[in-house]
Amino acid sequence: MHASNNMPTSAQRLTSIYQRIEISAKRFGSGGVIPKLVAVSKTIPSAEIAPVLDMGQRIFGENRVQEAQGKWPELKKQFQDIELHLIGPLQSNKVKDAVGLFDVIQTVDREKLARALFGEISRQGKEVTCFVQVNIGLESQKSGVLPDDVVSFVNMCKHDIGLKISGLMCIPPAGEAAGPYFALLHQLAKELNITLLSMGMSSDFETGIEMGATHVRVGTAIFGARDQ
Repeated sequence: MHASNNMPTSAQRLTSIYQRIEISAKRFGSGGVIPKLVAVSKTIPSAEIAPVLDMGQRIFGENRVQEAQGKWPELKKQFQDIELHLIGPLQSNKVKDAVGLFDVIQTVDREKLARALFGEISRQGKEVTCFVQVNIGLESQKSGVLPDDVVSFVNMCKHDIGLKISGLMCIPPAGEAAGPYFALLHQLAKELNITLLSMGMSSDFETGIEMGATHVRVGTAIFGARDQ
C-alpha cells in the first residue's frame, strides 16, 4: 500500500528514526557512539527500498534467505557498500546461500548451525560477522539459546568449532517491558567480553539504546505496516 499525500514517506520516517536514535544515544551517554540502524526490509519490494537507499541508509535486515536472494544481489550491484543482516532463523540447508549473500548473521542458535557456518565461511573465504540469538524470555515458540546456556555455547563456538561470535541478539516477549530483558542481554555480553548487541525494534529501540544496544532493528517505523 502506498502512503497517501498526507502520510509521511519512508524517507521522512527514516529521518525521524535517525533523529530519535541520536537523541537516545546522547541522552544515555553511550560515549557518543551512535548505534547502527538495521532497516528491516522483509516483505518490502525493491522499489520501496530504493527511497531509503537514496537517503544513504546502507544496513538492512531480512528474515528469509530465499526472499533476500530475489532482491538484494541486484541492489548490491548498484550500491557496493550495502551491509545485509540475516535476522530470521537459518536452516542448515540454506547456509551456503546465506554466507554468499549476507554480511552479518544474527541468528546462530545451535551447534549444528555453528559448525555448518564455520565450514561454509572457510570454504567461501568470506568474512561474515556472527551473532548468537538468545531466547531471552524463555519462550517455547522462539528460536535462540537459553540465557543460562549462552556462555557455554559461545565458548563452544569459539574453542571447539572455531566460529568467532561478535554479538548477541534478542527479541523480548511481546507485551512485556523490554528493559529487564535487554539488561540481561547486556550482562551476558559483558561476561563474554562481546561488544555487539542487537536489541530493540520499532516499538522499543530507545529502550535498547538505553541498555547499550549497538544495533537496532527497525522495520514498521520506516516502511509502515506490512501487508501480511
